[in-house]
Amino acid sequence: MLIEVANRARKYAHAPYSRYRVGSALLAASGNVYSGVNVENASYGLAICSERTAYVKAISEGEREFVAIAVVTENGGAPCGACRQFMSEFGLNTLVIQADARGNYTLTTVGALLPDAFTPEKLAQAKRR
Repeated sequence: MLIEVANRARKYAHAPYSRYRVGSALLAASGNVYSGVNVENASYGLAICSERTAYVKAISEGEREFVAIAVVTENGGAPCGACRQFMSEFGLNTLVIQADARGNYTLTTVGALLPDAFTPEKLAQAKRR
């Protein structure tokens, strides 16, 4: 189901520069699903990825615990480094489903995508030193 939601969301992506449309569907522990798309900007650094869009939508609705996220691109591309770090804030065990537009997919976790992630716990350790 998450792959289908993410794939449907892709049509709303705003990707006039890269033409690389990405859709995401984030499953919260509550059972709610939040979709997201990439939104590009003429000032490239101000673009936001679909994964972060989905997380921000969920967080703004009070969610803090997540089970899985599906990310769909034309070719099954993986989340970028910024998204990996962003997702790590909310759980290294979150399942990541990387899918292409035809529904082929691979499974991994946020932790596997970002080994030795900088987490809230590591920040707390650094503050104690």
